[in-house]
Amino acid sequence: MRLVGIRERRRVDVAVQIGDRVTPIAEVGDFYADLDHWLPQARRTDTGLLPVSHVDLAPPVPPSARVVCVGLNYRAHAAEGGFTPPEHPTVFGRWVASLTAGGTPAPVPAGEPGLDWEGEVAAVVGRRLTDADQASAAAAVLGYAAFNDLTARTAQKLTGQWTLGKNADRSGPMGPLVTADEVGDLADGLRVRTRVNGETVQDGNTRDMIFNVGELLSRISRTFTLEPGDVLATGTPEGVGYVRKPPRFLRPGDVVEVEIDRLGVLRTPIVGPDQRP
Repeated sequence: MRLVGIRERRRVDVAVQIGDRVTPIAEVGDFYADLDHWLPQARRTDTGLLPVSHVDLAPPVPPSARVVCVGLNYRAHAAEGGFTPPEHPTVFGRWVASLTAGGTPAPVPAGEPGLDWEGEVAAVVGRRLTDADQASAAAAVLGYAAFNDLTARTAQKLTGQWTLGKNADRSGPMGPLVTADEVGDLADGLRVRTRVNGETVQDGNTRDMIFNVGELLSRISRTFTLEPGDVLATGTPEGVGYVRKPPRFLRPGDVVEVEIDRLGVLRTPIVGPDQRP
């Protein structure tokens, strides 16, 4: 099952997408507050009411969600940056305000040479997790989505904290949420590819992840309770722009696509700083 968000003014509803049509199910906060009620209704949906081209798509997560990102979680990506594989996950946060749906233009912040791409898989939590073991944490995943952790490298490298560079306006495009039963275990391998203007710049596989989803969620839940709707961005494979010689970044007019097995293609056009909100 594929879930999307649809926005009408300040309201976002979770909707089921079937082909090129969508059917609204419930307001996004209500949906995650009672998944046991709304998920069966969503699964019974067998046709779409509205053309997807006629709605304003939004990430299918509540405004209260925490977006927890993991850096250096692919062995080859750690190596290309000159890092040894970390003993503990490198965790940083995004704000929900940075998230967008596919097709939404991402502006390059003023003072940046461009944005760097980081195609990855995002997992969305479906059950409350406190001090969870790895198996319970893995079983609590509602579904997965293609994600692009677009990064303002100049801002990121000003200090040892990455918050500024990871929260540029509209820098967190997220695709539809595909339920876990249709995706399977990431350890079995999903191909993660990123293209810039049609050229493949990343081509990795989730089998290269250092910490799996269950382990990550379990570790995080020891420090703070994870709630339904929270997002885990699981890291990116090798091939990012800043390590290239010379470095390469996304500039206005570029189009970046993240394609992940079973999750689809996430497309984001890049625009100039004059198109920030």
